[in-house]
This record gives sequence, structure tokens and C-alpha cells, in this order.
Amino acid sequence: MKRNERVGENLNQALHRVMESHEDVYLIGEDVLDPYGGAFNITKGLSDRFADRVLTTPISENAILGVANGLALTGNKPIAEMMFGDFITLAFDQIVNFSAKSVSMYGATHLMHLVVRCPVGGRRGYGPTHSQSPQKHFLGVPDLHLFELSPFHDNAKVVEGMVELGKPCIFFEDKVLYTERRHQGGPVADLFSLEFTGEDPFPVARLFIEDTDPDLVVVAPGGLAQRAVDAARELFLEHEIACEIHVPSALYPFDARLLAEPVARAGRVCVVEDAPPGGSWGAEVAHQLYSTCWDSLRAPVRLVHSADSVIPTALHLERDVLVSSESLGLALKELAQ
Repeated sequence: MKRNERVGENLNQALHRVMESHEDVYLIGEDVLDPYGGAFNITKGLSDRFADRVLTTPISENAILGVANGLALTGNKPIAEMMFGDFITLAFDQIVNFSAKSVSMYGATHLMHLVVRCPVGGRRGYGPTHSQSPQKHFLGVPDLHLFELSPFHDNAKVVEGMVELGKPCIFFEDKVLYTERRHQGGPVADLFSLEFTGEDPFPVARLFIEDTDPDLVVVAPGGLAQRAVDAARELFLEHEIACEIHVPSALYPFDARLLAEPVARAGRVCVVEDAPPGGSWGAEVAHQLYSTCWDSLRAPVRLVHSADSVIPTALHLERDVLVSSESLGLALKELAQ
């Protein structure tokens, strides 16, 4: 029986495809050359095939983005890799003050085909400076688009869509997903049907239980998707609480109108994320849901996030800080009552 490919393999093939079909796509980052192929092997095989367009760099995230911005400004389509997403703070000025602003600050719209890849998240025991989820620090920057890797989307379409968007994109990739199998048909966790809503190449994955009205809607980006599935499965089998899970590919700008119909049926919504509380993506989604779905809500939008803490290295302490399927399940059960 043919096995489903891993999410990391799917992402690697997406990069191969986009570099094969676009001669103006460059890959730039630390240790991205073969045989290593990046810290997580996602760029494996690319430097052997496209030697003049895969550029390895010194350890300077600011310089990586500076070179990538120059390539994008001159009409090329660079993909820059941060070895760990935590290090993107070292390139904050290049992204916010150059990548994003270059789209409109020269008197006419200038397309910036730039993608920044960011491995993020914990659950690997990497500690406080290699486990963060920094998505919220890039919300609300004009012309800067944020996306997230998921086990349900075909990354060939997502990567191609970001490369062709013409506006700088940051692609957040939960590291744990790299080794997990991508869903490629059939029920999810032997319970949920899967379909996509919204438009390609960035639709929202919708997981639902056939012939059952949802009691709750759960909005979970890709890194939280499996934990949301585990929590929702347990709730249905043990307590007959039905959840409908929505996994967006595009984090920002986010269009909450895609959730209006399921929210109208359920009346209760939970938004879950791995970042700590305060000024977060979940808060932005909740704000939009209040504006869009106010008449349908039967309870305040519930936010579930990591603890207000640095992320410990010791695994048993890390588990107490990050969102787990168990802690999410308790929050969902409370919301349903």
C-alpha cells in the first residue's frame, strides 16, 4: 500500500516544482546546500539541481533578507529561509521597512515576489529561543501577507500562490509537521470529512462530522490542526459534543466571512494558537468574528493560547506551557456547556 507522503516531503517537492517552473526563483539561507539541505532537510536536492540559484549565506538574517529584497526589487522571486523562525526578529527591519513598503512607496505599485520561510513552534525541547511562534509580531503591516503550513493543504499550490502573489509573504511552518503524514483522502481520524472552502490557492480546510450540526466551531492554524482533531474526536466520542474545525492557510489578511455560515449554525467559536496571550492572531480573528457574526454568537469567542511564559527546554515543563489536545479539549468542553 502506498503511504501518504510526509508534510516535509510535500514542501520539499513544492520547492523543487516552483524552482523548475520559474527560472527567476532563488533560494537563499544558511546551510541550504546539499547534502544537508537546511536544518530540517526541506531544501534537500535543490542545490544539486539549481546550483546557480541556491545561495548559502553567513549567519546573518538581516543580510539574507537584504539580498532577497534586492533580488525581489529587480524582478526576481526569492525564497528566503530562516533556520529557526525565532531568528526572524533579526530581519524585522528588512521585512517591515523594506519588503512590505517597497510595494507602494515608490509612487506606483511595485510587485515584490518574496517568500520568507519560518520553521516555528515547540514540542521538540529546543528551549526559549528556538521554539517560539512569532506570527503576531507581523500582523497589520500593509502589503505583508502571512500564511501557515498545514497537513491538509497541497503545498505545491500554496508555495506557487505565494511566489506569484506579488507581495511579500511569510510562511510559518510548525517544525513538528515536517515528519507527520499529509492527509491525502479518506476520513480524518476515522471521523471527520474534509472539504475546502474559499478560493485557490489559499482555501480553508473544513473538517466536519457528516449529518451532524456542530455545537462548536474551532479555528486552528496548521500547527494546531492535529491537536484540534484529537481534542474534537475525544469530545464527540466521550461527550457527544460535535466540533467543526477550520484550518486556514492564509493567516493575514484573514477573511472571517468564510466562517459566517458555520458560526451561524453553531453559535460558539474557539480560536486556538501557539503564541502567548496579548495582541495575537487569535485576538484579530475574534475581533473580526464579533464584527461579522455578532448576531449569531451565543457566547463570547473563546481564545486558547500558550501560557504567558518563555518556553522551557525540559519536555515536561514545555508541556505545561504549550497548548495540548488535553488543555484544548477542556476549554472546548467548557465552551459547549
